[in-house]
Amino acid sequence: MNKLWIFIFGGVLILLLVFFLAQKPTSKLTIINSTPTKTNMIKVASAAFKNGEIIPKKYTCDGENINPPLTIASIPAEAKSLALIVDDPDAPVGNWNHWLVWNIEPATKEISENSVPANTVLGINDFGKLEYGGPCPPSGTHRYFFRIYALDTKLDLPQGAKRGELENAMKNHIVDQGELMGKYSR
Repeated sequence: MNKLWIFIFGGVLILLLVFFLAQKPTSKLTIINSTPTKTNMIKVASAAFKNGEIIPKKYTCDGENINPPLTIASIPAEAKSLALIVDDPDAPVGNWNHWLVWNIEPATKEISENSVPANTVLGINDFGKLEYGGPCPPSGTHRYFFRIYALDTKLDLPQGAKRGELENAMKNHIVDQGELMGKYSR
């Protein structure tokens, strides 16, 4: 009888293992269930660092804590506005939001260092502020994503909204997106 229970228990464990391995992993980086007409066609770059490189100290909490310069290219013609989300998916508490900006004019080709595009709306970051908060990891090397979303509408969302509210407002309005990733460690 004991061998039968071991066999049944082993079979159940194998079935559970197969079930969990067959599940698609969900990424914290995928924020919106919206299918862009083009995927990652927008080009986001910075004169301060290249994709995958170290973000200079100047743009972190250890430096001047100002936003780096960003350039944006290949914005689709149907875009009515842009949104910018800067986050750190490697934070110990989960995704940490450093900067939320929306209703950026689609003609914007550059966000200058230490500036916010004119006539935009700012959300509250995870530092509790309506501004850019630079990388400030407690330990290890973290990745920081600067994501630009082209939207087919301007968002009717008040200043001070949180990321979840921004994501909900952007649902089904993303026509394209692009990102720049930089790293930083202390």
